[in-house]
Parts: sequence; C-alpha cells; structure tokens
Amino acid sequence: MTKLLGLLAIPFLALPVSATDNFRATRTVHASWYGPGFHGRTTANGERYNQYGITAAHKSLPFGTRLRVCAVWNPSRCVNLRINDRGPFIPGRSLDLSRGAADAIGLTARGVGPVTYTFLN
Repeated sequence: MTKLLGLLAIPFLALPVSATDNFRATRTVHASWYGPGFHGRTTANGERYNQYGITAAHKSLPFGTRLRVCAVWNPSRCVNLRINDRGPFIPGRSLDLSRGAADAIGLTARGVGPVTYTFLN
C-alpha cells in the first residue's frame, strides 16, 4: 500500500503552487466571431444565443467565466464578456466572439484576428 500511495503522489508534485496563477496571465490568441446562423439557437450552457450580446465561446473555460478581450491591432478596442458556449472548432482559433463583442473590438470585418484576453473573475 505504501508503494501505491507513493506512485499516486508523484503527478501532483508537478502542479503549480497556486492553481489560480494560470488565471492571472494575459493570453494572445486567434479569435473569430459567429452570429447569423446561430442567433436564437440554444448555446452549450442552455441559454438562447443572442448574436448582438457580449458573449463568447471557448472549448474548455467554465461557463460564466468573464474575460476582458482586446484587439491586438488596436489595444484601445476592448470588451468585457462572458463565456456561454463551446467552440470554436477550427484549428488555431481559441475564442469565438458573438457579433456584438466582435463589433465592439472591430473584429467583424476582419472575421479572424489576434486578440489578448485576461480573466476578470
């Protein structure tokens, strides 16, 4: 039994001192936006998708996570949003913004672009 407990403890030695440290970092990722084909449909968290709302989809962040997202090409264009859906499902993209959020940072015409995000909660 002692050997078994020792083996189970090894993976935990590699964990950071504070799990919240990962949520303090600013990340730069590629984002896209989605809207017309999904407006009014149910999101992964069960609410109705409003393309004019200020929300986003992420593959793994918990629903309700609040982010400050800024356009890399114009850092003064930022929006505070909430994760309420899953996606994007295209390689290389990490966030799918609602049209309202994309409009706020000037991403709509570009379609895809680099953004930074920081955690608000």
